Amino acid sequence: MPNTEQSPRQGRSAVLRHSPVARPYAETRPLTIETLTLDAPGRDEVVVKIAAAGLCHSDLSVINGDRPRPTPMALGHEAAGVVVECGPGVTGLEVGDHVIMVFVPSCGHCAPCAEGRAALCEPGAVANNEGVLLGGGIRMHAGEEQVYHHVGVSAFGEYAVVSARSLVKVDKDLPLDKAALFGCAVLTGMGAVVNTAQVRPGQSVAVVGLGGVGLAAVLGALAAGAADVIAADIDPSKLEFAQKLGATAVVNSGAKDAVDQVKALTKGGVHSAIETAGVAPAFDFAYNVTRRGGQTVTASLANPSVNVAIQQVRLVGEERTVRGSYLGGGVPSRDIPRYIALYQQGRLPVDRLMTSSGPLDDINAAFDMLAEGKTIRHVIQMG
Repeated sequence: MPNTEQSPRQGRSAVLRHSPVARPYAETRPLTIETLTLDAPGRDEVVVKIAAAGLCHSDLSVINGDRPRPTPMALGHEAAGVVVECGPGVTGLEVGDHVIMVFVPSCGHCAPCAEGRAALCEPGAVANNEGVLLGGGIRMHAGEEQVYHHVGVSAFGEYAVVSARSLVKVDKDLPLDKAALFGCAVLTGMGAVVNTAQVRPGQSVAVVGLGGVGLAAVLGALAAGAADVIAADIDPSKLEFAQKLGATAVVNSGAKDAVDQVKALTKGGVHSAIETAGVAPAFDFAYNVTRRGGQTVTASLANPSVNVAIQQVRLVGEERTVRGSYLGGGVPSRDIPRYIALYQQGRLPVDRLMTSSGPLDDINAAFDMLAEGKTIRHVIQMG
């Protein structure tokens, strides 16, 4: 129900004014910390006070131009916070609720939503591409200038106006810095394993690309009961990290015999390969380590110019399957509570993915750390 109390109408946010921007970001400073004015929430919208927000390569891809977006834009899409105001028509949420933000709003009535495919929500996709909220509006301003919303969330700030359909309510006993990771890294990586690949106990899985999403997929494969969980990357430090998380084997995918190594470990190749790196060589590697009759799942967002080549006769003759996985191929309102339950049971230790944290003012240097592979998930602590 609507809140009649006066909520804060201004807050500091990290704003991207143009892209692409070259590294090092600590010097070029693509994100400026600005005080934005927030409109009152419209119908089916709420104001969220952001507690914590994770840095993701999807944010980085907007900064470096891989994913062109309208500017100026307030960035950030993986976050958790507290509802401080509800607009007209909001149901199921009230002031004081703890929420996780989801980077694709689900309208609930388009054809994909009706089929249970929330990630493919058609109005949600249009709104995200245009930098507006699900209802079509823009609620942030720098003086007289409109500031676009990043995938309906804009989480790198003290406050955000978002559609209620971009939020999942969670228990208040879940620390909000940990909760933030469930909105993207866990939702995407875990979902690619259990929803898209539908990994079964005893099967073999390779995860190619060991950022936050890839390592969440490693944890997801272990939680799903995979017998062999092979982590692959070109960065030795990430391979070591994956091994500490429980990967049964690690392979440097840049090695000349890397494909042969995986095939030897799995007697011909894995049942499912999950690619999360967003580059063509990683996809090729994932496809080549998949066994006859197996499936290759890509959950990364590569530059639109990237294409991959698949030998058609091999695809047919070996009955291969290639699938995309967006938003973990699931329904956030259903899946996030399930993943949180696994975390609370100690079966999905996603808190180990949070390798660094810091204040909003240090966000540009933190993106350097992410781009250089020096952190898995850096979390901005809003206080």
